[in-house]
Amino acid sequence: MFLVVPLVELYVLLQVGSAIGALNTVVLVVVVGIAGAWLVKREGLGVIRRIRSQVAAGQVPGRELVDGFLILFGGALMLTPGFVTDVVGLALLAPPVRAAARRSLAHRLRVYVVGRGGGHSLGM
Repeated sequence: MFLVVPLVELYVLLQVGSAIGALNTVVLVVVVGIAGAWLVKREGLGVIRRIRSQVAAGQVPGRELVDGFLILFGGALMLTPGFVTDVVGLALLAPPVRAAARRSLAHRLRVYVVGRGGGHSLGM
């Protein structure tokens, strides 16, 4: 991943740069980064409000904590210069995509903890 992602990002940046120009590519990366930072802040503050509400009601904010992690991960991807990571990061900021990612993570965790049939965990 640490080798493939930067190479893919570089390839995409070069392709976009050759299509719209180097300066326009840099401006586009910066604008997407600024928009992503705004969305991370907005979504993150919403999750913090929901966490406080759940805690005040005496409930464990499990779903909200996972959403917070996904928003943080999406924000980290937005910090990485490039279009591919920006698209994935922006997608994680969208509530429907986060819900799907949360379900996928929950399923993977269940498989890891419970195992696939017979109660065996994966590799443990």
